[in-house]
Amino acid sequence: MAGTDGVTDDDTLFVLTALLLTPAQFPSVLGDDFPAACEALGLEPYGDGYGLVLGQDSAGARWTVVVDDVSLVAVAIASWDCGMEYDLSPSDRTVVAALPGWPLAVATVAPGLPEPHDPEDDGEGPRLTPPDTDIWGAAQRRMGADEIALQWASWREQVGDTPEGDAEDGADTPGAGAADGADTPDAEAGADASDEERTVSHEGVARVLKELHGYVDEAPPTGRVRSSFAPDGARMLRADGPGWSMVARTDDIAFVLLDEEPGEVLPVGRGPELPGLLKALDMMAVRPS
Repeated sequence: MAGTDGVTDDDTLFVLTALLLTPAQFPSVLGDDFPAACEALGLEPYGDGYGLVLGQDSAGARWTVVVDDVSLVAVAIASWDCGMEYDLSPSDRTVVAALPGWPLAVATVAPGLPEPHDPEDDGEGPRLTPPDTDIWGAAQRRMGADEIALQWASWREQVGDTPEGDAEDGADTPGAGAADGADTPDAEAGADASDEERTVSHEGVARVLKELHGYVDEAPPTGRVRSSFAPDGARMLRADGPGWSMVARTDDIAFVLLDEEPGEVLPVGRGPELPGLLKALDMMAVRPS
């Protein structure tokens, strides 16, 4: 796309892509919330967040350059998403850190450069590496929830018309799995609840709903619950916690993924309780500015 100085004093970074690291929008592969994602990169959880610029130096080595000019990176991402060219060239004074490696896999490469590879070991710390998609763990679970949010219509179609409070079994994968390399997920849980007594057929889902109610009562770390645009005036919710992820639309059902259920996607019907819970979560969630 473009190049920017800043990897070393005399080198150039050939930019391949960029990401936002803000309270409302961060690579969830890095952690359950914004402070955890910052910590994974050795950064302070600065309130305005950061931009992550991923590219290669002139030798082909992978680098992630952290900048504090969030607006510049946001404009670049929006332009690329619209199919427009944008020369992302942050100035040196905006560079916070240059980290070896990439936290996510990048399919493209800079033309005319060697194949992407790790830079030479300088003994100053570990390199960033994409998560292993052949295993199931916290990172893969969060990536799976992100994929469901991106492909909501396809996942929702697999569930069909769920009865109030219940979920249908057999929601086949409508494309990519919960994480690349994961088994085809089957939906196998639901919820039927009231304010007085909640009855949930899956123990893990019951635990998630309880913890989500706890988030409403006492705010979790910033970014644990995030709200973004959805069609028809609804909002898309993403929430994470120890061992679980949830994605939901405020006008529809929810999907839950658990560390202890590799590759499984568990749809939760609305019932009498879920609408109120989703509304409360949306009210306390962080939103893109």
